[in-house]
Amino acid sequence: MLDFAIFAVTFVIILVGAVLYLYPSSRSASGIPGLNPTEEKDGNIQDIVNQGSLHEFLACLHGQFGPVASFWFGGRPVVSLGSVDQLRQHINPNRTTDSFETMLKSLLGYRSGMGGGATEAVMRKKLYESAVNNTLKENFPLLLKLVEELVGKWKSFPKDQHTPLCAHLLGLAMKAVTQLALGDRFQNDAEVIGFRKNHEAVSEQSHLKSPFLVKRCPLRSVTLCLFTALAEMETVLMSVAKDRKGQRSQTAFVDALLQSNLTDRQVMEDSMVFTLAGCVITANLCIWAVHFLSTSEEVQEKLHQELEDVLGSEPVSLDKIPQLRYFQQVLNETVRTAKLTPIAAQLQENEGKVDQHIIPKETLVIYALGVVLQDADTWSRPYKFDPDRFTEDSASKSFSLLGFSGSQACPELRFAYTVATVVLSTVVRQLKLHQVKGQVVEARSELVSTPKDDTWITVSKRS
Repeated sequence: MLDFAIFAVTFVIILVGAVLYLYPSSRSASGIPGLNPTEEKDGNIQDIVNQGSLHEFLACLHGQFGPVASFWFGGRPVVSLGSVDQLRQHINPNRTTDSFETMLKSLLGYRSGMGGGATEAVMRKKLYESAVNNTLKENFPLLLKLVEELVGKWKSFPKDQHTPLCAHLLGLAMKAVTQLALGDRFQNDAEVIGFRKNHEAVSEQSHLKSPFLVKRCPLRSVTLCLFTALAEMETVLMSVAKDRKGQRSQTAFVDALLQSNLTDRQVMEDSMVFTLAGCVITANLCIWAVHFLSTSEEVQEKLHQELEDVLGSEPVSLDKIPQLRYFQQVLNETVRTAKLTPIAAQLQENEGKVDQHIIPKETLVIYALGVVLQDADTWSRPYKFDPDRFTEDSASKSFSLLGFSGSQACPELRFAYTVATVVLSTVVRQLKLHQVKGQVVEARSELVSTPKDDTWITVSKRS
């Protein structure tokens, strides 16, 4: 429990403290209902630790004070929004920056693209999305090959052998992200292994991690470990960018950034954000999706039938993915049920108003997405995995508003949806997935929700 408490403190301090340090907030609580500071110096940090995670703290906060609530980080108020209606009021005038990117860059101490105006933010978002779309288009056969290799490995397993989803799908995500984002240098396994070691250290110590990873650093040296690993990753990314400048082949994510007017530092930072977020989001989307499929033979059969109807015997292709409507529903419901990204944040750029509450300029506003995604007022039977709920327009509209689909979805999530669709289509076409009896899978909600321990399934060949 001591280790868990220390890590909870570390996460809260890094997450909230980094954003407030980069963007000093208003000190006025403005009469928004919420908690008074437990301690003058630390505010409500101990309350968050006592709940076990920021998500659990926010769930209790909104249960007590309603959809608009406040708490304190040190001497500074933080406002949290915990319902679709209140998020709708706040998001519309505050869409110039990506909320997930805001938090991740703050965790890493990056500021590029976060201090410019609305026009710069829109231009950078378009560049980023174009880079992701181009790398998927140019490297889709490579992605198919990587997935086929993994599924071929699963097919070779005896029927009763337990397959570790976290270990295998994190490995797949790391290979896919590095090779598609950074180029053929990472077809070398030694390069991938070295990058993965530092990636795990950064993800673990900044609490983007999957918790089944081995803790490589003592708690007392978290900061040193984080910055050493981050510096090594930055050196690799700068080297990749240097090597790829002037190359004729323009197939990787980094190539599109190099063709823009970004500085070398900005190219490195955007590549870092994509590799970190892309890998963790992709891995955990695939992990949760395969896990949920193993609990429902009916959903597996619906996916298999859609493959037959749309693709016949042909492999999945990038242009056919939009036609796989049920696959989209399954991934949407995976994100919702797993609370894949339970927390996001925005800086209040101008004084705003939600309901009758005034939010002062430069206040940090938390989006309690994990609370909203399982709000019974928005979702019927919110704890049940039910892809059919997304046949209803109201569910799709709420999901899009939260930034998980449509134009507001972050590029890393769009990348993850494509990878996950390839994984699920390849798996379901060749295999049946089964639960391991007696296994209890619990989520750990940090910046990305991950299983607390590795998650296991068994597979059998589809006849």
